Amino acid sequence: MSYARLNKPEAAHWPCPTPEHPGTPILHREKFAHPDGLGQFFAVPYKPPAEVPDAEYPFVLTTGRCLWHWHTGTMTRRSASLESEESTGWIEINPEDAKALGIKDKEMVKATTRRGTVNVPARVTPDIMKGVMFMPFHFKECAANVLTNNALDPIAKIPEFKACAVKVEKITEAK
Repeated sequence: MSYARLNKPEAAHWPCPTPEHPGTPILHREKFAHPDGLGQFFAVPYKPPAEVPDAEYPFVLTTGRCLWHWHTGTMTRRSASLESEESTGWIEINPEDAKALGIKDKEMVKATTRRGTVNVPARVTPDIMKGVMFMPFHFKECAANVLTNNALDPIAKIPEFKACAVKVEKITEAK
């Protein structure tokens, strides 16, 4: 590999074992890098999350990214063009769950877990499975990680930010 090649607009697909090698855009196309040429896969036993839904918190909340922002948005939220695409967070709710809760698309809801509460607009969509809700974590105005569970994986010691029990209620104006 050379700096001249790296500076070319076309990608250099790893591995490139020699300077002249064209690259390997599809890894393991014909065989895997094992003596028998076969891939090795291992089943991992299912382990439920540390916190599962119950009568008080009946839904699973999962968090993740949206297309337009990265991590906590410290850089992407400063971009006017990216901010114009998504300027605030939301919680995705399945239409059946939304109907049962009396929630309509774009209405403000209160998402509550054992760790905190966040007010956030609802995004009613069939793209999310019944019983599961999703929030992006890029938005300080409705900070999803206020809700998440910091239970640690016993081996990797990674916090369990991707699944926790949540309840969601429509916010009604006081009269």
